[in-house]
Amino acid sequence: MSRILARFNVSFPGFALDLNLDLPGRGVSALFGPSGCGKTTCLRAIAGLEHARGGYLEVNDEVWQDDAQGRFWPTHQRPLGYVFQESSLFEHLTVSGNVEYGMKRVPAPKRQVSLAQAVELLGIAPLMDRRPAKLSGGERQRIAIARALATSPRLLLLDEPLAALDAQRKAEILPYLERLHNELDIPVLYVSHALDEVARLADHLVLLQAGRVGASGPIGELLTRLDLPLAHGDAAGAVIEGTVQGHDAAYHLSRVDFAGGSLQLASTVARPPGQAVRLRVLARDVSLALEPPRGSSILNILPATVLGLSEDSPGQTMVALDAGGARLLARLTQRSVDALALAPGMRVYAQIKGVAILD
Repeated sequence: MSRILARFNVSFPGFALDLNLDLPGRGVSALFGPSGCGKTTCLRAIAGLEHARGGYLEVNDEVWQDDAQGRFWPTHQRPLGYVFQESSLFEHLTVSGNVEYGMKRVPAPKRQVSLAQAVELLGIAPLMDRRPAKLSGGERQRIAIARALATSPRLLLLDEPLAALDAQRKAEILPYLERLHNELDIPVLYVSHALDEVARLADHLVLLQAGRVGASGPIGELLTRLDLPLAHGDAAGAVIEGTVQGHDAAYHLSRVDFAGGSLQLASTVARPPGQAVRLRVLARDVSLALEPPRGSSILNILPATVLGLSEDSPGQTMVALDAGGARLLARLTQRSVDALALAPGMRVYAQIKGVAILD
């Protein structure tokens, strides 16, 4: 089974990292938590930039570090790509020169990602003759990722690659990160403290708290666990994996089927039927009813079962729901909870506006 095993213990004055990770060997695993929780230190240990004494690192059956056996591959021997918050491009080289520099690290027989593939995936063909000084922040990060991919890595490390970008540049680069997720069979460790990025990109989530693992598991489960801080606050929500079934061009509505039924969402993009999509539904956009409403403008009404309730803030409660195997959250006032007499096991109807679903 493909997996990434990492055991590290790193101590600094006033901080200690003590991790034991067992992550999927494919897809995107996100390390999430507040600043200072150990996310970057973990990535540096995986890259060999920090030597965690007594540590162990195995990437898809290849042992990169096992101090008990005297094995420690230095950074330059580890087949990985690393992208930092700052793109760190070579200013004296063109975009083409920067990407080709990454490729030169790998002997031709071992190259699994071609220059053409890296260029196409990141959409940088029009930029190849430019110098970094003539690029936007989002373009620079795309070049940095392409350069990392050009090394044909067996593991790609992304350390808050969007943190230095404004909202417009983040929106520009996120679709390219989704393409990496969907089209490349290279495991990615993605560090972020932005929940919207993690919910959009990650398959597996590791919640770090003060240098230790607070929780680890599939993204859909952790985002809706009421005992975790992820499931509370204004940004709390659920992710739903589905498949596009059709698009109504007249109303700019797409229909997506998922485990619990189907959803209609406002969309100006007509995705082809059969395409896999990930939707995000924020808890603040879900309301509950005891009976199916009639004559409502709400497009999505899903039968659901109450899994649990937890105080979210004074006067507000977070309700966890199971909608045919898909997990949802609903953020309600305590008055509404009491009026409906909500309790675990109750059957309810979750109502979601089509314009509120994020894709």
